[in-house]
Amino acid sequence: MDCWRLFRDTVHRVNCRDYSESQLNAWAPETVDLDCWTQRFEGRFAVVVESGAQLIGFADMSHDGHLDRLFVSADHQRRGVAKRMWQELRSQVERLGIRTVFTEASITAKPFFESVGFRAVKCQQVECRGVILTNYRMEWRQKTTLNSG
Repeated sequence: MDCWRLFRDTVHRVNCRDYSESQLNAWAPETVDLDCWTQRFEGRFAVVVESGAQLIGFADMSHDGHLDRLFVSADHQRRGVAKRMWQELRSQVERLGIRTVFTEASITAKPFFESVGFRAVKCQQVECRGVILTNYRMEWRQKTTLNSG
């Protein structure tokens, strides 16, 4: 429930600079099937960041490298929270031997993902509850090292 509230609040307070009200309402509606929404965490590894007892960020990724959600509270933007979560996810990526991480980044999140080494592969128009939104298919690839000898 806390992740849902943070997600919805962040979308409406942060992503509003890049998306219309109808797009925000489609992406993060007032009500949602919470059981269905939280089931998306099953079988994934997740990272949460708290300050005191307050949730300020969360991220989740599947074992095949799909980074599904990475959200930071609107009140904690630009403080390194997203970067810390990515570093934790990246340590899991390295531990599991995942070569490529992919995500569908919002217009708003694209600069962050670029700053940590992702590259935009494709600009996409996706349908969400009957409304079209723009996002970016982005990838991060594990650097390979060549051993000589």
